[in-house]
Amino acid sequence: MPLEAGLLEILACPACHAPLSDRTAAETPELICTGEDCGLAYPVRDEIPVLLVDEARRPA
Repeated sequence: MPLEAGLLEILACPACHAPLSDRTAAETPELICTGEDCGLAYPVRDEIPVLLVDEARRPA
């Protein structure tokens, strides 16, 4: 289930402060950093974004 638009507008990557792209409708829900040099993928568990750098997946 996608996150509410209002929530997505105020969330930012904790590492670089770039906006996040909503990929919560995918099989593995996550928020992807849109920063060119960052690109971390933050998991969404039980419809709650886990915005911890230690929990983020590094870009491939």
